[in-house]
Amino acid sequence: MKRPKLRKASKRLTCHKRYKIQKKIREHHRKVRKEAKKRGRKKPKKDPGVPSAAPFKEKLLREAEQRKQRLEELKQKQKLNRQKEHEKRRKLEAKKNAAKIKEKAGGKESSGKSNAKTNKLLDKNSKKSFCRELEKVIEASDVILEVLDARDPMGCRCPQLEQAVTCSGDKKLVLVLNKIDLVPKENLEKWLNYLKKEFPTVAFKSATLMKDRTMREQLTRRRARVDLSRTTERFGSKCLLKLLQEHVKTQNKAIQVGVVGFPNVGKSSMINSLKGVRACNVGLARGVTKSMQIVHIDKQTKMLDSPSIIADPSNNALALALRSIINTEESGSADVFEGVDAILNHCSKQQVVMHYSIPDFKNTEEFLTLLAQKRGMLKKGGVPDIENIAKVLLCDWTGAKISYHSQPPESQRLPPYLTEDKIAEMHECFKLKILEEENNNTVQALKYPSPASSIVFQSAGMTDGIIEENKVIEEASEWENMETSQEGEEEEEDFTESDDDQDDVAEEEKDVKEESKADVTRKAKLGNGQTSPTNSEKQMAESEHSNSLSISLDNTADEDDAYDFNTDYV
Repeated sequence: MKRPKLRKASKRLTCHKRYKIQKKIREHHRKVRKEAKKRGRKKPKKDPGVPSAAPFKEKLLREAEQRKQRLEELKQKQKLNRQKEHEKRRKLEAKKNAAKIKEKAGGKESSGKSNAKTNKLLDKNSKKSFCRELEKVIEASDVILEVLDARDPMGCRCPQLEQAVTCSGDKKLVLVLNKIDLVPKENLEKWLNYLKKEFPTVAFKSATLMKDRTMREQLTRRRARVDLSRTTERFGSKCLLKLLQEHVKTQNKAIQVGVVGFPNVGKSSMINSLKGVRACNVGLARGVTKSMQIVHIDKQTKMLDSPSIIADPSNNALALALRSIINTEESGSADVFEGVDAILNHCSKQQVVMHYSIPDFKNTEEFLTLLAQKRGMLKKGGVPDIENIAKVLLCDWTGAKISYHSQPPESQRLPPYLTEDKIAEMHECFKLKILEEENNNTVQALKYPSPASSIVFQSAGMTDGIIEENKVIEEASEWENMETSQEGEEEEEDFTESDDDQDDVAEEEKDVKEESKADVTRKAKLGNGQTSPTNSEKQMAESEHSNSLSISLDNTADEDDAYDFNTDYV
């Protein structure tokens, strides 16, 4: 029996459907043409070529063909060069991998030698490199200017640096009080009277928004955001230059002046103010200056800009929060919270509430939550972004946005490295009467915030710093045993990577080792914070109140508007 033939489905449509589809297609094309007209897009014109009536037609066509041939030849040459370079890299990588296999088979001795070679190459961002450049500046300088933040001069002083300079014998140390426009006038006068008994002290206010010689006069988009109505005058530059010129006359030779200090005290801004041009890079980030930089002020004086002094990890939380060289963006959230908590415990609570215009708060977390809500720093779902607002707060306190001041000690106690003979030696070659008159002129010329608008701050005393490179190496070596197991696993996983990538990883691991001591000491305080947050908060509050010289948060102060500043000190 024959099977019936299966017919295919017919593709014919009714006329009504067919006409409807055609109509829709025409409408769509019409719409597309209208939109193209509005946008101003036109169809790309085809190359008409050389017209037959044109003279020298054959010559033009030959030239066009020659150009095409040259382009093709160039492309082929470039392709061959790339292939050759790729083959060379492959061979080099194969040799390096073979050498590494031999070293691993040889034992730990060969691996130790290779690690020693990589450790010799210092990264510019590493603490060792900073210490090395700082040592160069101190050795090459005849006069050293220690730049202090006028809001906390005692916290910006480094006893290790002052001891090294005073014991050298032939070097002079001068203190420069920078950012004097951020403290009340009476407080500034008290600090000048206190510090001048130990070292010659100069009151200084750096200029901001300095123009570079290569900078065009046209304002870029980024520059348009800057408030150009702010003052850019510098105060105290004439006084400091006179002081250095007197020293030049007594020495009868050209001198080199080193500028040192902790991060964000205004070292590079001060050099730019003395020069009158933006000769050094400045910024709100910590550690912008990474190497020694020489700036010629005149024929007789050279300024040596230096990297920041590295704060010792053994310092308290307040000193590490304000004077540490680690960037807040790279540091952990626990370290940032600890720094903010230390700052709030050393301030008047009522003045902090008035300055930020927020309601009363019980603890640091509540304060950061209120501040994040006020400034609109929220995550998805309206959750306050506490981590980022804490980092912003630290930047504001180390920068020049907030006006706060600390009181000098009631009794003058000299450090152990300073004696009356050393003080007399430091005051030699300087005319102190002229210096005092110039400082008085500088103090009278500036506008200051009122004492009510400036937050009262309790200083934690001098901040210990690391100056010698060997001490940084010792700190790293103490914590090497804690990460040996992790390093072994990482080496096995990253064995197939290229040599350049492995060098980068080794350098990052080296930086982590250097900073591991600080991380462990800070995180040890948090202890069992994840399991029982209420108990840990009480323990932290009790320890901080007992160990640090803190003012009670309930101190009363006069109510006044906050003094606002937007300058770009370093």
